[in-house]
Amino acid sequence: MPPPPKRYFTANEVKRHNTEDDIWVSVLGKVLDLTPLIAKYKTVDAMPLIRAAGSDISHWFDPSADPPDMRRCVDVGTGLRTYHQPDGKFIHVPALAVDSKVDHGFEQPWWLDPKYVVGYLTKQTRLIRIVNTLNTHEITLEVCTEETLEEIQNRYLAINAHAGSYTWKRQEIESRELDMTKTLTENGIPDEAEEFERLGLPSDHYIPALHVYFNDDLTVDEWDKQLA
Repeated sequence: MPPPPKRYFTANEVKRHNTEDDIWVSVLGKVLDLTPLIAKYKTVDAMPLIRAAGSDISHWFDPSADPPDMRRCVDVGTGLRTYHQPDGKFIHVPALAVDSKVDHGFEQPWWLDPKYVVGYLTKQTRLIRIVNTLNTHEITLEVCTEETLEEIQNRYLAINAHAGSYTWKRQEIESRELDMTKTLTENGIPDEAEEFERLGLPSDHYIPALHVYFNDDLTVDEWDKQLA
């Protein structure tokens, strides 16, 4: 069974969808999959979006507008107020003059259409190490600060198909089981990257580790044994 859809995405994840046949962009905190839009409009108006594939285009929009809309400017040729399109006219933007080639057969422009929204762009990412105590395998994942441990576990499924069969713990003075319904911070694992940078240290100076224990492993928990 595939993992449930993600709620949050990192900028690096959006960046991977950067082709005409697989195009994602982020707009004012939302992640949009514009692949079906581009497939429908194979015209020159699609080119600005294709060139922007995999990137954040929030600067195209006025965040103070409600609902969010394209930034406006004055067209130097006509003196008329129009949409700001530094990379060229693109899909669903009204033309200044009557143009029979412009498609008006849509209920709302793509940037307001919820069918293209696949999730949210994280406000901040952080690195976390996951140590499998069954085979000592260790991997570092980039995760979203808004994600719960359960959502991070779903990311781990791509590395370990049996991720759901593990108990997640944090090794400190005592080993403690983590609450999968809470975020890393809510589980008492703060993000110290900014503090490291303030001290002149690299943001990844220290990457917290989570230890996962296979539930069907009948061997003695060596970590708990050492702490006993």
